[in-house]
Amino acid sequence: MAGFDRWRLTLVSRMRGEGRDAGAGFVEYAGLMIIIAGIFTLIDQLGLDGLISGAIGDAVDRVIGGGG
Repeated sequence: MAGFDRWRLTLVSRMRGEGRDAGAGFVEYAGLMIIIAGIFTLIDQLGLDGLISGAIGDAVDRVIGGGG
């Protein structure tokens, strides 16, 4: 149990203490942008862009009462 307590104290001190991971925001933002770019690339490579835009257009037409 001593190992868990030490881990918990280390985690809490890094989250709230003076030595917290202040620069982690940029790394997390960059990682998120890489993931989003990968998703867009995958959609383009699989040719799903037309299918997705058509489905969104159909949904918008149903909501606004456009031609059925």
